[in-house]
Amino acid sequence: MLTDAKARSLRPQPARTVKAADGYGLTLCVTPSGTKSWYQRYRTPDGRQKDLFLGRYPEVGLAEARRRRDEVRGAVADGRDPSVERKASRAFARSSFEDVAKEWMSKHPEWSDGHAESVRNRLNRWAFPMLGREPVSTLTAPFVLEQCLRPIERHGAHETAQRVRGYIGQVMRYAIATGRAERDVTADLRGALTQPKKQHYAAVTEPEELGRVLRCIDAYQGTITVRIALQLTPMLLLRPGELRQLRWGDISDARIEIPADRMKTREPHIVPLARQACTLLDELRLFTGRREYVFPSGRGRGRPMSENAVNAALKSMGLDLTPHGFRATARTMLDEVLKCRPEYIEHQLAHAVRDPLGRAYNRTKHLPERTEMMQAWADYLESIRKH
Repeated sequence: MLTDAKARSLRPQPARTVKAADGYGLTLCVTPSGTKSWYQRYRTPDGRQKDLFLGRYPEVGLAEARRRRDEVRGAVADGRDPSVERKASRAFARSSFEDVAKEWMSKHPEWSDGHAESVRNRLNRWAFPMLGREPVSTLTAPFVLEQCLRPIERHGAHETAQRVRGYIGQVMRYAIATGRAERDVTADLRGALTQPKKQHYAAVTEPEELGRVLRCIDAYQGTITVRIALQLTPMLLLRPGELRQLRWGDISDARIEIPADRMKTREPHIVPLARQACTLLDELRLFTGRREYVFPSGRGRGRPMSENAVNAALKSMGLDLTPHGFRATARTMLDEVLKCRPEYIEHQLAHAVRDPLGRAYNRTKHLPERTEMMQAWADYLESIRKH
């Protein structure tokens, strides 16, 4: 057994390492240069012999070395390899923000394709170039603010800055949960960013103006895929991401059935198809019917049309509108012009409508009435298009 006095008295020897055993595999080694180090010898669960470095003497004294030895022996008794665990812990501590962020994204299979793409694109553009290589455990609030979020604000993208801050916060909280960070530094950034002005989607609510917009869409000179997407946008009441990610497999028996994982509300949704919508889809099926997506990307197979395609088409025609604005148009005009019941409208818009007991309506709720409403809406759009 070693004593502190004996440990202090050990002297280096030329051309060899002096070793003094303390017991149970703990050894103090003295190199020819005079460096004194503690090592613990143990056998791995598969029978291999290893020596684990426990620290330098005298920074790590005899009592502390024995405590560390007992920890190693306890791990071995539990069937673990302390050397492997130490390497994994060090690798964990060095995990970069980008590595942790990508791991965090992979843990959310419930995200819709559109949301996942949006999160990934924002992190790729705004966060990874500035924060990606930084160890997640060393990030600070001032660094995140000045290196990542302020540049977004200087582009005037205040809402994007807020969203990216939120994503970084979620990554930090995931890092905490997995032992790679101690706190969410974005909590210190509350109030540091400019609050974006609330924007309302531009909507047309006058029949004459809506008729003019519909005629402009019919005259669109771009691809048939974008044209029909434009024509169906005001008719189907879907969110832009839900429309562009439609699969042909979602469509049968004059209705669209979208699974829950592609809906914002995480509830499956049914869209009854009016005769006019069926005609447009039959026309498009001749061109894209063998593809997975109803509106495939022109840049390669296996991807839907880009989220900017319809927006860009509207701008090219001089229309100051967004695809989402047509939902507001339908909501207003179905209520004020066609006098449809609000619960039919809200359910068809896939809003989180609940019954008097607080339960979400199921996807077939009011389906016959909604089918009539969607046909009446398509007929109304056709009538004002002609005048």
